[in-house]
Amino acid sequence: MAEATPKKHQTEHWKRLDSVQDAESLRQESVNAKHHHLITEIETSDGPLATTLRAVYDDDELNKFEHLLDSTIKSHDREIERMCNYHYQGFIDSVRELLQVSTDAAHLRGEIDATNTALQVSCEPLMAKGDHLVRCRRVQKNIASAIEQLSLCLPVLEMYGKLQDQMKDKRFYPALKTLEQLEHTYLPRVSTHWFSETMTEAIPQLRNRIKEASMIDLKDFLENIRKHSAKIGEVAMRHAAEQNNMDPSIVKKKVKKRKAPAPPNPFTGEREDEASQDLHVSDNEEEEEELSAQDLIDFSPVYRCLHIYTVLSDRENFETYYRKQRRKQARLSLQPPPNMHDSIDSYKKYFHDIVGFFVVEDHILSTTQGLVNRAYMDELWETSVSKIVAVLRTNSAQCKEGSMMLEIKKLIVLFCHTLKGYGFSVGHLLELLLELRDQYSDTLTRQWVGVFNGIFVEDNYTPIYIENEAEFISVITQFPFQDEELQQAPFPKRFPFSEFVPNVYNQVKEYINACLKFSADLHLSHTEIDDMIRKSTNLLLTRTLSGCLSSLIKRPNLSLLQLIQISINMNYLEKSCTHLEEYISSITGAEKDSVHAARLHGTSMFKDARSEAEDYIYRKLNQKIDEFLDLAAYTWSQSEPSGNPSGYLMDLVAFLQSIFMSFTNLPAMVMCVPEKVAKTACMSACKHIAQSLMDFLLDNNVQLMTPHALQQFNLDITQCEEFAASEPVPGFNDGTLQLAFADLRQLMDLFLKDDWSTYLNEYGNPKAKYSRVQPHVAISIMEKLSNSEKKKTKVFASLKKNERDKKKLQELVLKQLKGLVNGQPAAQS
Repeated sequence: MAEATPKKHQTEHWKRLDSVQDAESLRQESVNAKHHHLITEIETSDGPLATTLRAVYDDDELNKFEHLLDSTIKSHDREIERMCNYHYQGFIDSVRELLQVSTDAAHLRGEIDATNTALQVSCEPLMAKGDHLVRCRRVQKNIASAIEQLSLCLPVLEMYGKLQDQMKDKRFYPALKTLEQLEHTYLPRVSTHWFSETMTEAIPQLRNRIKEASMIDLKDFLENIRKHSAKIGEVAMRHAAEQNNMDPSIVKKKVKKRKAPAPPNPFTGEREDEASQDLHVSDNEEEEEELSAQDLIDFSPVYRCLHIYTVLSDRENFETYYRKQRRKQARLSLQPPPNMHDSIDSYKKYFHDIVGFFVVEDHILSTTQGLVNRAYMDELWETSVSKIVAVLRTNSAQCKEGSMMLEIKKLIVLFCHTLKGYGFSVGHLLELLLELRDQYSDTLTRQWVGVFNGIFVEDNYTPIYIENEAEFISVITQFPFQDEELQQAPFPKRFPFSEFVPNVYNQVKEYINACLKFSADLHLSHTEIDDMIRKSTNLLLTRTLSGCLSSLIKRPNLSLLQLIQISINMNYLEKSCTHLEEYISSITGAEKDSVHAARLHGTSMFKDARSEAEDYIYRKLNQKIDEFLDLAAYTWSQSEPSGNPSGYLMDLVAFLQSIFMSFTNLPAMVMCVPEKVAKTACMSACKHIAQSLMDFLLDNNVQLMTPHALQQFNLDITQCEEFAASEPVPGFNDGTLQLAFADLRQLMDLFLKDDWSTYLNEYGNPKAKYSRVQPHVAISIMEKLSNSEKKKTKVFASLKKNERDKKKLQELVLKQLKGLVNGQPAAQS
């Protein structure tokens, strides 16, 4: 065992050495791979090598890396040497070709030098002739200068004489031109002569005279342009209407036009008729139609005055004066005529003045340089347009007629087209048109209140009766109604609705057409027009027509049959809403966008109106029932029953039978009025009668009641039950109507049969025989019966035994009933 142990340790030692050697070889391979990677990164990298070099120096094997780097460099050197040896012969051939080209270039240079020398020799005669020509021209120029200097004095004297003649003839515009030429051109040439000083001293006085005369002409022009500004605006708007395919009659009827005389020649000051300063009447209206607004007035005073002040270096003062005066005139043009909202001619005059003013200014802008500029025009227009919008908004709000608002809209549109053609922004006016569109809709809505009310007043509220085919076609062309059974029926025929159905339908279409007229020339898309018309139509239906129908239904003079006819009409008007939607889409051209179009609210509105009419039918029926019930005169103290129902109740039943028979005798109504309306009216009538009869029994003013009076009252209840069982309205054959009188029936049976033991024993049981009889109701009637017995006792002091027993029974029952009311259980009888 001692020898075996060392061998074991020796074996383990050699194994560890092998492992160390393997790890060392792996580490070396890793270092070599890392060095190769770094060298590859150095060779291929185009950017900074700071990171790579840091990795080299951080490594402990720097010497091995340098050795490997040297080996790599030597390898690349050998590669470079091998490549150079490969391309050496090509380099030698290229050098030889370059030497050959150098020889050819030297030869070409020699030829060029020879050619240049020959060219210089051949041009020497030409250069000599050119120098000679220059000397000749210099001599000629000197001769001309001498002649000019010699003739300076004569033109100055001639020009001064011409100036004197022009001033004498009051031709100030050419005189200023002559004065300018004399001062700046002629007098400086003869400044050394003595007469030039005299002429120079007279020039300022002549200028002042010309300025004063030109300013007088300008003031006359401003006054004249103010008078005729409306005429200029009218012509401009008429031309704009023709250019935009609008009706020129929107502006005004054709009248004789005035034409300004031809402007004078700006250099000579001459014109065809010097005395005619105002506008004159043209004899040929067709030629007048071709004239522009600028051709209707003479602008020469402005040009002349502007030129004079420019020449006199006082242009700035003139511009300030002109703009100030025109601003004042602009304020006058922007002032609306008195009561402008009362007349469309006042609107025309207002627009004509404004357009005329800006047309004149635009013409001045385009024909002068700087007298007015675009900034001045824009500022003036922005100030004016806010005033215009305010004036139009105020006056249009007072307009009460849709036709006049439509004319105002056309004028505004034409006004916008006219000024837009002259480069003015009309965005605010277009926004105003959208406001006016809403006002127009409101105005139409107010007008249509009278239209609808007139239709309702004229209607007879009976189905339309027709006797021939022409009348039938006339109705179905006015209102979209289709009924094969009615079409096949022989004449005469009856439509289920009255006259106001097609009349209302057509007036709604007329309203839609009127709304569409306002959208013309507004450059709105089909969808926008469609949305606008649908919105306005919804307002007409939900506000105007709904209000008119509500007022109609509430009229106290309407009969029950008329209310029924109104309910029928609502049904057909409700169905016509889909046709109105299609009509709107067809006239606006928005059929393709109908999926996204807003729906009309008329369907729900007519449903509400029909529901309101039905409520009034029930209310009206109950009112008629109350009129019969008011005739009731029960003698609660009677000693014997009459044996027959009350007369008022017989009349009431006969009335109800005739009313409900009218539902079944008119096939058109049965077809249109829902069955539930007739049933509901019948049930409401029965319940109302039952409640009224119960109120008779429980009337606090009735202090006593006899059993005979109850027997008489029972006859009336029996009559009501017979009416309910007679099925006055089809569908009530299941005993539903009789339930309306069930409370009264159980109450009468209880008192007439004196079945108190059953009532008291079964009280509280839902299936009790007298479950509908309330204790407090029984107490009220029992007390009245007891009062009657007490009165009878006072009259007859001694009663029979059965009557005394009956009285005791009543007292006992009354006591037990009061106990039930107080929550005490009923005693066993």
